[in-house]
Amino acid sequence: MDAWYALYTKPRCEAQVVRALAVRGIAAFLPLLPDRQTGRSKPFFPCYLFARCDLASVGLTTLNWVPGLRRILSFAGRPVIVPDKAVDLIESGLQQIEAQGGLPGHPFKPGDEVVIEAGPLAGLRAVFQGPLGPAERVRILVSFLGEANRAEVPIEILRPLSEADQFRMKRRGTRGIGRRVRYQN
Repeated sequence: MDAWYALYTKPRCEAQVVRALAVRGIAAFLPLLPDRQTGRSKPFFPCYLFARCDLASVGLTTLNWVPGLRRILSFAGRPVIVPDKAVDLIESGLQQIEAQGGLPGHPFKPGDEVVIEAGPLAGLRAVFQGPLGPAERVRILVSFLGEANRAEVPIEILRPLSEADQFRMKRRGTRGIGRRVRYQN
């Protein structure tokens, strides 16, 4: 009986495993999404893909010895069958993401300074760390009470740090012991 199985591959060997399975006559499904930055497709689940076959007729060793494959996902020594509905759900989800133009993007790179515009941390400066996967939340570092703390926030409430923000933050009010600084604007 044909069933879907999840395969765990070596890093960046997903396409190699798909080609090797095709040579052996085994159907494979590699969920791909176009990358907005490079324009090339990349795996939605890095190092994972799905193969549809009848293990009784193909044999477990045929799959285990595919170049680039680390293992078949198993539980208690038995390969786990992935339900057809789960694979169909992944396919339909990918089609929806592609119809929307891909995953939501952002203009930030790790290390960029940002300002939080809404929520309980509104007005604070932070350092962008990176996305938390294909979700719309990102991780930032906020300097609060003299300590750098991680926070996970929606991407929509962040904006880049402007020059005016940088200038305003760097200005000193006094030279110490109450001696005011007179700025020329």
